[in-house]
Amino acid sequence: MELLFVALGGALIGFVVHFALPAAETRGTLLVPGLATAVAVVVWEVLLLSGWRADGGWIWVAALVAPAVAAVVAVRVASTRRRRADDELLTRLLRS
Repeated sequence: MELLFVALGGALIGFVVHFALPAAETRGTLLVPGLATAVAVVVWEVLLLSGWRADGGWIWVAALVAPAVAAVVAVRVASTRRRRADDELLTRLLRS
């Protein structure tokens, strides 16, 4: 049951980061929430397997901070790469 809550928390964090940071039109709507959900679930499972207890507070902090960090990094990288690729395509098309 806790894994479901972690996955939902990761997805919610991903949606918030996607819409809160600029250039949301340069990336897909589900890219960041999907990545954040996957990171949250993987971090949760790794921490459980390493001996952390599900009723402890730090596992929840780690499992919800990690997807937030991953989501911010993904937003920055995706937006930058998309803008660079669009500029290169525009330059190439204008030369033709």
